[in-house]
Amino acid sequence: MKTVIIGGVAGGATTAARLRRRDESMEIVVLEKGGYISYANCGLPYYIGNVIKEREKLLVQTPEGMKNKFNVDVRIFNEAEKILPDKRCVLVKDLQTGAKYEESYDKLVIATGSSPLRPPIKGIDAKKIMTLWSVDDTDKIKKTIDELQPKRAVVVGGGFIGLEMAENLHKKGIHVTIIEALDQVMAPLDKEMAQLLHENIIDNDVELFLGDKVTEFEEKNETVLIHLSSGKKVPADVVILSIGVRPNSFLARDAGLKLNQRGGIVVNNKLQTSDENIYAVGDVIEVENPLTGDKTMIPLAGPANKQARICADNIVGDDKIYQGTYGTAIAQVFDLDAASVGLNEKTLKFNGKKKNSDYYTVVINQKSHAGYYPDAADLYMKLIFTAEGKILGAQIVGQSGVDKRIDTLAAVMQMNGDIYDLQRMEFAYAPPFSAAKDPINMMGFVAENILTGLVSFISVEEFDNSQNDNITILDIREDIEFMVYHLPDAYHIPLGQLRSRFTELDKHKTIIVYCAVGVRSYNAARILMQNGFEHVMVLEGGTNFYKAVHFQDKQKDDLKPTASEQPAATDKSANMKIVDEFNIQALDCNGLQCPGPILKVNQAVRKMNDGEVIKVSATDMGFIRDIRAWCEKTGNTLVKTDKTGHQYIAYVGKGVNSAAIQSSHVSKDSSMAVGKTMVVFSDDLDRAMASLVIANGAAAMGRPVTMFFTFWGLNILRKNNAPAVKKSFIAKMFGSMMPRGTENLTISKMNMGGIGTKMMKKIMKDKNVASLDELLKSARENGVKMIACTMSMDVMGITKEELIDGIDFGGVTSYLGAAEEANVNLFI
Repeated sequence: MKTVIIGGVAGGATTAARLRRRDESMEIVVLEKGGYISYANCGLPYYIGNVIKEREKLLVQTPEGMKNKFNVDVRIFNEAEKILPDKRCVLVKDLQTGAKYEESYDKLVIATGSSPLRPPIKGIDAKKIMTLWSVDDTDKIKKTIDELQPKRAVVVGGGFIGLEMAENLHKKGIHVTIIEALDQVMAPLDKEMAQLLHENIIDNDVELFLGDKVTEFEEKNETVLIHLSSGKKVPADVVILSIGVRPNSFLARDAGLKLNQRGGIVVNNKLQTSDENIYAVGDVIEVENPLTGDKTMIPLAGPANKQARICADNIVGDDKIYQGTYGTAIAQVFDLDAASVGLNEKTLKFNGKKKNSDYYTVVINQKSHAGYYPDAADLYMKLIFTAEGKILGAQIVGQSGVDKRIDTLAAVMQMNGDIYDLQRMEFAYAPPFSAAKDPINMMGFVAENILTGLVSFISVEEFDNSQNDNITILDIREDIEFMVYHLPDAYHIPLGQLRSRFTELDKHKTIIVYCAVGVRSYNAARILMQNGFEHVMVLEGGTNFYKAVHFQDKQKDDLKPTASEQPAATDKSANMKIVDEFNIQALDCNGLQCPGPILKVNQAVRKMNDGEVIKVSATDMGFIRDIRAWCEKTGNTLVKTDKTGHQYIAYVGKGVNSAAIQSSHVSKDSSMAVGKTMVVFSDDLDRAMASLVIANGAAAMGRPVTMFFTFWGLNILRKNNAPAVKKSFIAKMFGSMMPRGTENLTISKMNMGGIGTKMMKKIMKDKNVASLDELLKSARENGVKMIACTMSMDVMGITKEELIDGIDFGGVTSYLGAAEEANVNLFI
């Protein structure tokens, strides 16, 4: 028997080697139009970035090696031009001599792979615009970079290869910009998981344009100017295109073989094409998604090699079946690893599936190994499953341990396991490798809790779209965590106080509980649910995940130094010398789960003397953001931040007036609290006047002012002629007994049945003193923030419709947040 294989890389070379192992007498011919076979195409970006030092290591096998080891006739620079199924032969051209010949076969294998897309964009054929797919492409890119020494590179496309190229170009000291037409990188991930990557990409000083298409490449002098659909223009010294691939199926098409709409070769489960003597494997074929039964295209090296083995076995007479591709994939993206398997949520939604009926999801935050052991890193894990427990898909983003968890999940899925199998799985455990309850076990536990009703989660997107008056946002973290960061309008009860204080919450409202990662909030939810609260939800992933998903909301603030942080030095070594002048203490917070690092820093700094500096290391990805906020709120100085491996480093100076820090040119905090806040409790006319006079005066000086109107003070904000509002009998009675609006307020002393109030108003008018209405109007125009206490409104039966326009509504935390930024706090 004679088998001819078209294509000599992953699928083709593996097929040839397996055929020889199964049949020593078979004649095997491999036709490869390029000069290399069986090379490590997944390693090409890392050779460009000098991670892989030696080019020869990319060449897994050579034509000579295949001949010597397997007696396979490998013909490089021989291009198959046409398949002639009726004659069972292939028309071949020798690219070195130009000669053409026919090669007969008994069985034919098409392993032609895929090629990078080059859409018809104006200017796309410029010399500095390149793609990466082969060894030749790699040599061209590396030569261009070595010769031109580019300062700016643009990668068009945020898929696996694009991100790997961006990272490796960045490692060479080139300023990199990534342009992606979709609203996220790494399409297999759901957007909230991709946001973790977006944040880290930007933190590595890589520019990222999302949802922006390239419309033109313009060669301008020695650069390429890239025009985007948004109107932006991005200059580049070199451009790498990585916007997808297409199957190399033209030979199959011309031979009359059946193709799908995307050009993929249609094969049966034995990998035979529509011609039983012709097989196909790898990127060029259509595969089945075992989870849905749908046909799809999944160009991955792992499935290609497995298909090749099955194909070879079937050629020699076996009856093996390829059961489909789950799409298990992983990539290193700067400081993070990102992996996925199976279906993502956006695909389910696109196909009309409904969350919490057709499928369920959970996002949890775990550590890569025991938290008390050094270098434990965050793992953000998303699981998608059905009511029966069937696993539909999973995604993991983290710094360590991502690979073995996604592989475990993929194995469970391929063995038809479910969430209950995740719970039962036994893992090798020692502190350097895992936890006694591995993150995989935890995914199973949490998934079961959802299905049994022990907990309900709300996603970040759902949370953002669901805030209304019938929701209470409950922060159960510690005081210092709340001070550093909290969600808007959150009500704060630390977990340790919840059992004694849950009566402060309205059982008729939906309570959304959150902590840093989700563990404490689950405990809080169980306390509330067992004490009569029927509508309790946990914000999945906690504030750590929420901040990562919303990193763009505060991107500018997070990326630039605060007033208490040293301006970034252009010379890192010089910057380090400044820090080295201090007697540095060291604080190891590695492996600690939030809020551990901040709590330890707080305790350590309290014991330090003014001017001393502590070096803090943590593996918590949100640590730098949190320590910056902590320094701002506590009046300490963030001297410098750095990163080593998976460790985030912060140098924190005690206080802001340290002579040592000042002498080293570390800027003082010039944004000391200057705000003014006041609680307006009284509805007496004279006290209301005083509060608004102070507020307007402070606002006129450019100071931020917040007025918190509570209990009787709410009457100041009531409209003089309020509209009719439907209320209970008691609320109506209560409202009728209180003054309605500024016209009905009285002075606190010498009122004398209203005579004193009238006398004061007349004197004010005669002296050209602004009335209370005028002061209220002026305060709003001057930017004074007036907050009506919603709890007091409920108690006193006052509705929003009865209050004047231009005010905010909130709880005590809204006031306390402003009070933290103020140097004057009044109670009136």
